Amino acid sequence: MNKYEAKQQARRERLEDRADRARSAANMTYNRARSMASAIPFGQPILVGHHSEGRDRNYRNRIHNTFGKAFALQDQAATLAQRAESVGTGGISSDDPDAIDKLREKLATLEADQERMKKTNALIRRDNRAGLAALGYSADAIESLFKPDFAGRIGFASYELTNNNANIRRIRGRIAELEKMAERTDREVSGDGYKYREDIEDNRAAFVFDAKPCKAVRELLKRNGFVFSPSRCKGGNSVYVRKLTGSAIATAQWLRPQLDQMQITE
Repeated sequence: MNKYEAKQQARRERLEDRADRARSAANMTYNRARSMASAIPFGQPILVGHHSEGRDRNYRNRIHNTFGKAFALQDQAATLAQRAESVGTGGISSDDPDAIDKLREKLATLEADQERMKKTNALIRRDNRAGLAALGYSADAIESLFKPDFAGRIGFASYELTNNNANIRRIRGRIAELEKMAERTDREVSGDGYKYREDIEDNRAAFVFDAKPCKAVRELLKRNGFVFSPSRCKGGNSVYVRKLTGSAIATAQWLRPQLDQMQITE
């Protein structure tokens, strides 16, 4: 497990822990609401006009609100559990130091799939079932390949090859970009009231301000994909970052002259 994978695992565990705590709090709150409700005899109406009416209404509202809080905690626990389950399922991140190797493996798989689909379709056109068996298809799979789909097509549809080929081009492009980024070195240039940095290890392009920038500067950065990063702020400075990509670098090059013409702080 590399550093990035360990970070992902830690994030997953934190979310799972928060989900467990929310689930436990939901159960405790629900049980408390049931206990409160048990104090009212089943079917007991509010005695309108009785001296107890106000107190009774308040108590019933408390029961209602406690049940509501329990259900909200249950929803929160479910959301946190879903977030924990989704960690690491969003594809290969450029933050992963092994991203290039993983992308190359994925590319090899996609290219092999493309060749297999093309060979399969060629064999189907020749009605070569023995050839399909030699490719590793089972008898049931071969029969399935010869069954027309809703549009009367057999084998792999053209859109499947087109989509897979598009993914191949996309992965090749990502590999080329990451290889180009890997050749870069850390960079830092100073502006009026800020510094612009490219941190290769952190994989971030960053604008570091001496103090909190004014609203116009913050909105300009946000519109262009640079977000505030509290964890990177030190000594009272203010840091806005974006993942280090060719697009981020080009955007930063455009932003710097804009910032140089602005009043950075209020």
